[in-house]
This record gives sequence, structure tokens and C-alpha cells, in this order.
Amino acid sequence: MENEKRKRSLSLIQPTSVATLGNYLGAMKGWPSFQQEYDTIYGVADLHSITIRQDPQQLRRQINELYAMLLAIGLEPEAGIIFIQSQVSAHASLAWILNCYTQFGELSRMTQFKEKSQKHSDNINAGLFTYPCLMAADILLYRSDIVPVGDDQKQHVEICRDIAVRFNNIYGNVFTVPEPYFPKSGKRIMSLANPGAKMSKSDPNPKGTVYITDSPEVIMKKFKSAVTDSEMSVRFAPGKDGVNNLMTIYSAVTGKSFETIESEFANKGYGDFKKAVGEAVVEELRPVREKYNRLLGEKDYLAACQKTGAERARRISDATLNKVMKKVGFIV
Repeated sequence: MENEKRKRSLSLIQPTSVATLGNYLGAMKGWPSFQQEYDTIYGVADLHSITIRQDPQQLRRQINELYAMLLAIGLEPEAGIIFIQSQVSAHASLAWILNCYTQFGELSRMTQFKEKSQKHSDNINAGLFTYPCLMAADILLYRSDIVPVGDDQKQHVEICRDIAVRFNNIYGNVFTVPEPYFPKSGKRIMSLANPGAKMSKSDPNPKGTVYITDSPEVIMKKFKSAVTDSEMSVRFAPGKDGVNNLMTIYSAVTGKSFETIESEFANKGYGDFKKAVGEAVVEELRPVREKYNRLLGEKDYLAACQKTGAERARRISDATLNKVMKKVGFIV
């Protein structure tokens, strides 16, 4: 009965690349504790990833690897649903219906469509344009109460809410109208090479991004080359983007306050500071990386978890889809 009373949370992540330290500290690190407070659903958003052309073999590998990573960070298959989006057909079915209840003008105003259209001008496809309808389907299928998001995804939750309210106004109380949830513990991690930009999988400078799967040697090398400034003072202040970023990372990993960090390195240089941050990150990611590598070798276990996760997801999503189809007038 307790699980029924808990709010339901949904988070999906695309399998377009290996998760970064920014992904981990910004959101993923807090997901296991979320399973203790909420009825959680986590998924690999592989349908979303094909708005950009993908190599089939590579995509298949990345889907499997991301699923393993979700387990490696501490998510428990028994404590919540962990599934692969394309294995649950209701997502695509509801997305089409929601396409017909979403206005062209609403979709054309989406910031992500504008940005990706410029970035991939040779492949401005319909899926890229209707992407928010699929995301809305992801959320509404599971009657999600909250959707943990960063600032860059807030607009998608807003249009999802608009679609849900519009549909409910026509057909009655069909969808749960979700609320965006901004995790208090999430940290915005910037590039080590360009601290003015967010740490990203697509950063052209390989030194700027730390991946969860990086070896200790690679992690240390990246932190030792991290951009700082000429002041040689470890303190959090305006204009010190590189140092501020390193302090944010160190604080997120160790739990130390900025004041404690400033005191710890009061009489030390940036070399000592970078080394300490790198070592702290290595130890933070070590158990995750080791479990991840072990899980990749347990193919039967991963396949079994994926099958169970999809079955559990279908039980909820099919019920919602059937209700929607009946309301619209389809024969179910």
C-alpha cells in the first residue's frame, strides 16, 4: 500500500554516448535514493536517439551499455521499473495520438528543435519536430506525478502539461498532469577545458569531458590539464569559472562546503588542488565503473532484467493507452 501512496517519478536518458561526470553528478548519482522516496521508472530513451542518424550496431551496443550503467550506479530492478523504451510499443502509439492534439505553432517554438535544426541542417526530419510529443507520451503513459529535469528540459515538461490539460478538457480526467522537479542536490558541471560551457558528450575537446567509464589514469590526466586562472587562489568567486567548476565537483563528490575547501587549500597551489579533485573523482567512480564492467559480462542477467522491466512497463502503459484509445473513439 505504501508504494501506491508514493508519487511516481519518471526519468529517461538517451543512449547516444557514454554518460559523463556531469550526467552523474547532475542527476544520476541521486537516482538510487529516489527509489526510496518515489515509485520510480527509469528508461533508456532509444526512440528519441534516432532523430539523428545512428549506426545500428553501435546504437544496439550503446543501449545495452546504458542499461548496464543504470544498474551500475545503484538502481535496483526490484525497487522500480528499469526498461528500454523501444521494447514498449505504447510509447510510439500514444505519441501519434498526441501529435494530433498538439499545435504546429507549439512545436515550432521549441528551443531544442531550433538548436538541433541548426546543428543538423542536413537532416531536419519530422521526428525532430514532433520529439516533444514522444516525450509527452513517455511521461503521460505512466501517470507520472513528477519529472526530474534540468533547466534545459523545463520547456518539454511545460508542453507536456499543456497537451495533458488540453486532452483532459476534451475527454475528462484521463492524464495525470505532471510537475517538473528540480533536484536540490544536482550540480551543473562545466567543461574542464572550457568552464564557460556545460560538460557535454559532444564537446570537441576530449580533455573537457570526463566519462564514467574513463580509467583512473585518464581521469587524472584530464583534471591535471583542467583550465583554472593565473591567480593561484582556491576560492569560489566571480570570474574564476575554472576554479569554481573544480570546487563544485570536489564539493559534490566529498560533501565538503566551499568554505572547507578554501581552508583546505589555503596555502596550496592549483597543482595540489587539481590532483585532489581528480583523486576524489576516481574513487567516487571506481565502484560504478567496476560494477558496470562486471555487468557487461553478465549478458543473460542483463537480458532478463530488460525483459522484466519491459513487461512491468507495459502493464502500466498499456492500461493508459487503452483508456486514451477508447476516449478518442478507437475500438479496443
